[in-house]
Amino acid sequence: MTQTAILWPVIAQVLLVYIVYGVMGQRRFGAVRQGKARAQDFLVPSVEPEASATVARNLTNQFELPVLFYVVCTLLAVTNGVSFLTVSAAWLFVLSRYGHAYVHLTSNRLMLRHRLFVAGFLLNALLWLLLAVHIL
Repeated sequence: MTQTAILWPVIAQVLLVYIVYGVMGQRRFGAVRQGKARAQDFLVPSVEPEASATVARNLTNQFELPVLFYVVCTLLAVTNGVSFLTVSAAWLFVLSRYGHAYVHLTSNRLMLRHRLFVAGFLLNALLWLLLAVHIL
């Protein structure tokens, strides 16, 4: 397996960030067009309409746990630690994040969202464990 194989899940995770930015822009512009908000309302997130506030919160989520994902994938690549197992775990992490974002931006069912978060959390921890074992 090539060391660059771990970069594809990273690229897919970055794509998710851009998708969430796009959804946030659509919802914010839509709120202004529908008269639910004024452009100035977005200066202070506490007065943001719920539909776009949920997206803004999800965008914040994309810069929390995924940051550790970016770091571990980079470290796996530069230390020649990429394997079928690490790439599989990375893809599963990304799938959990897409699922988490989808639930957050649609039904926002907390327990389902929580399960998807925990799955991603554990997969991220697995990647760090695999890195630690690799560099031993």
